[in-house]
Amino acid sequence: MWKLVDGKLVQTSDNTRVAFRTNISESLLHNLAEEAEKHNTHLNYMIENGLMNLFKEGSINYNKKLRPKDRIQYKTTYDKELLKDTKRIAKENKLNINDLIELSTQFIQIEECKKRNYRYRTE
Repeated sequence: MWKLVDGKLVQTSDNTRVAFRTNISESLLHNLAEEAEKHNTHLNYMIENGLMNLFKEGSINYNKKLRPKDRIQYKTTYDKELLKDTKRIAKENKLNINDLIELSTQFIQIEECKKRNYRYRTE
């Protein structure tokens, strides 16, 4: 992101975001990446949107027996507060964070997702 300091633009990192690594279904990631490309957004913005919508829904129903077998390591950045809430809700529901992330993809509202150029905004 860019900040206006003394009349000059200065590039800074967004300190509201944190890096996080988890394991997610490879086929799910592939499908999400295609959708992200089509809608000019990033995969992690889509996941964040899905998580927020899942948490608004209130109840979480996840069948652990249906966990995907093709999980691969996925590392990206997330909103710090959203990740904190995700960890708390996963613990309350006795789920793994990756289970919640995979479940949340069903709740993505693509038209609400941030666009790719969001990270280059000026504040």
